[in-house]
Amino acid sequence: MAKNILHMVTPLAHMSPFDVNMALDAGYDAAVPYTNVSLGEVTGLVQDAMFSRSPRDATRTGFFIAGKDAFLALDMLDAASKALLKPFEISLFADPAGSFTTAAAMIAVVEKTLKEMKGRGLAGAAVSIFGATGVVGTAAGVIGALEGANVTFVGHDGTQRVARHAEEVKRRFGVDIAVADGSTAEKKAAIVASTEIALCAAKAGVRVLDASQIASGERLLVAADVNAVPPLGVEGLDLHANGTPLGGRGALGVGALAIGNVKYRTEAGLFREMAASASPLKLDFRQAFVLARSFAL
Repeated sequence: MAKNILHMVTPLAHMSPFDVNMALDAGYDAAVPYTNVSLGEVTGLVQDAMFSRSPRDATRTGFFIAGKDAFLALDMLDAASKALLKPFEISLFADPAGSFTTAAAMIAVVEKTLKEMKGRGLAGAAVSIFGATGVVGTAAGVIGALEGANVTFVGHDGTQRVARHAEEVKRRFGVDIAVADGSTAEKKAAIVASTEIALCAAKAGVRVLDASQIASGERLLVAADVNAVPPLGVEGLDLHANGTPLGGRGALGVGALAIGNVKYRTEAGLFREMAASASPLKLDFRQAFVLARSFAL
């Protein structure tokens, strides 16, 4: 029987050991990294992998896209998809820095918390994303907007950069994203005061919201943070929090390890789906969210 082989490409100097371990543990027989890969090289690599096997064994070949840029990863995924030819099609999966599956897990756990403890869903909710231009923040924003939430990208350095980012999201996905200036403590407090869901996806070790800003959240229902490195993104939020009271005004907290548990299962699950599928798959944060929802229940 033909081996399950995963070709893993990244525009960076190194492939993530995390993703390699996940792929092998999920059932791939071999995971082969390709580093410093440009967008223009994707078509050749995909077709080289694709045509080396018979159509019968095509789906035993997978192509994984890493890196740390959401838009570049999606462009690479699109290029890989356009390179496929029947009947040699292989499966494709983009998860740069593991962040698409992290974003999917964050939204899935927040949605579960809202439904179970607040009796409502994401539709119509006011969602503010801190660290919005990163991969997790970008994907979380798109998922939330596609689910009907009113999403705002918060800029730590003003609105110019996040406005450009929101415009690109609109161009690619057809969803409207508002922007807000979170460059001072006072401005962040004002944002939280009008927010129902605060999602913190800033760099590791960056305190985004302090206790006083959380306390300003008169409408705040849930605050979630993906940062597991001290200081945590939300002051007073336990890493294991999974719908735990936060701030004394009725808000609930979701910590990085509660999100990480669902993220881990989601990434592993998508790798297993690719390795076992009899038909070619194309996976990004949207398919990740579908699976993450099932794990968050």
